[in-house]
Amino acid sequence: MNVQEKNPNTVELDTPITRGEQTIRSITLIKPKSGALRGVKLGDLLQMDVEAITRVLPRISDPALTEQDVRNLDPADLLQLAGITAGFLLQKDAKADYPQA
Repeated sequence: MNVQEKNPNTVELDTPITRGEQTIRSITLIKPKSGALRGVKLGDLLQMDVEAITRVLPRISDPALTEQDVRNLDPADLLQLAGITAGFLLQKDAKADYPQA
């Protein structure tokens, strides 16, 4: 991949996360395997339910977020991450019809 190309699964945060001395300015999501979705209803993820997203994001984020990090996200950042997460659940031909955040 060309260095100039942006990863579509990376979100530049409007409001960076600060953890002690570390500042997280962007988050890349990794397409989950079924095990990362355990304990969550897939329909809730598709509807971008905050509780479902809060459980799954720590399992698929790089750098790894905690549930507390997710709870403290700016709503605009959470919406972007939720849209990418929900998009992972769709087949390729269905993504064109799915509304993006």
